Amino acid sequence: MKWFRNNGLSLVFFCLFLLAIIGQAYTGLKEHNQEMQEEGGRVIGMAEYLTSGHFIQATFENWESEFLQMAMFAIFTIFLYQKGSSESKDPDKKEEVDREPDPTKKDAPWPVKKGGWVLALYRHSLCYVLGFLFVLSFFAHWFGSLKDHNEEQLLKGLPPETAVTYLSNSRFWFESFQNWQSEFLSIFAIVVLSIFLREKGSSQSKPVDAPNSQTGG
Repeated sequence: MKWFRNNGLSLVFFCLFLLAIIGQAYTGLKEHNQEMQEEGGRVIGMAEYLTSGHFIQATFENWESEFLQMAMFAIFTIFLYQKGSSESKDPDKKEEVDREPDPTKKDAPWPVKKGGWVLALYRHSLCYVLGFLFVLSFFAHWFGSLKDHNEEQLLKGLPPETAVTYLSNSRFWFESFQNWQSEFLSIFAIVVLSIFLREKGSSQSKPVDAPNSQTGG
């Protein structure tokens, strides 16, 4: 039970992710097959749908925006501040996260004790991994969107586009920007709203009795 308590946040969100992506696959298949019937295309099953451009594009355009948002937020909070927000470091004092790592600390992770290039990499490992996941998702979105677009082109009797020419297609960038803007808005909302609003017990909020000017959780 202690293990579940200690990992409850990640477990719940992973389960919600699984439920959501199953729901996406189920409803996406129905939508795709309905479109195919209307346009004279071929109805497919779930296994084939999971490798279709329709599913890949819809999945990775969202993942792309999520990892971009998280990577940029992690980077910008290094040197940008929002006075009064629970999501920001305090601009008027040094924070614990800014101190130099101590290799003599008893429970320090092994990269800290190792030092050198390993520590240099570990210092920014969160941003590196989030950035890498964004790039992977971007290319997967590109691949899926191109595949879906070319499937539609074939149904219309039009020639398919190449991967390079599709990069300049407004459809591809529309899919990206419509997700990016919502992610940036959500970050803006939590940064600003956490100045004035509270959620008792949440790590994303300041204490209920904290002044609006207090920065950090």
